[in-house]
Amino acid sequence: MPHTNVLSIALDGLTDPLLAPLPLEAAELLHRLDAPPRLVAHLRAVHDVAVRLLNRVTQHCPALVVDRDAVLFGAATHDIGKVLYPAELSGPGSRHEEAGRELLLAQGVDAARAEFAATHASWRSPDVCVEDLLVSLADKIWKNKRVPDLEDLLVGRLAEAGGRAVWEEFMVLDEVLTDIGAEADQRLAYQMSHPLPRG
Repeated sequence: MPHTNVLSIALDGLTDPLLAPLPLEAAELLHRLDAPPRLVAHLRAVHDVAVRLLNRVTQHCPALVVDRDAVLFGAATHDIGKVLYPAELSGPGSRHEEAGRELLLAQGVDAARAEFAATHASWRSPDVCVEDLLVSLADKIWKNKRVPDLEDLLVGRLAEAGGRAVWEEFMVLDEVLTDIGAEADQRLAYQMSHPLPRG
């Protein structure tokens, strides 16, 4: 029987912390897969960061071509493979990545959107797209983890799209990430307030 509160965790209004609800498609997938509450809380926190990151980046650089819906779906489902590997919710491991992609495909999600589950940790790939960078960055900055190489890749894309100097883009992105990262403790506390699966 699915966790009765999966949809509640994914969709209910929150004020402390203030987190955007997950896309309905992602919430329904998590409910159908009986996702552990802590995973749903984590995905909601990362999705919220992706919303905020996208809003700020695209406001600053409207010339950046980005598939907003893909980024938000990717952030909302990037760790869905942890349904199959719940030990990776509280410990290291990467088995959830490919498993997540396969799980999404099996649920009828199109291949391009399912790919975020497999690629969110492999942003160094030469064919990485800006959507991958944004999902990967949201998955880091939600807990205020700064990854200079990842940030530099996004700065380069912003400079290219907006025609501004790299240092200008760096300054803007640094401010955005500092602002978002400042609320990491609230997001971590929210995630930790939800139980891990038994066993």
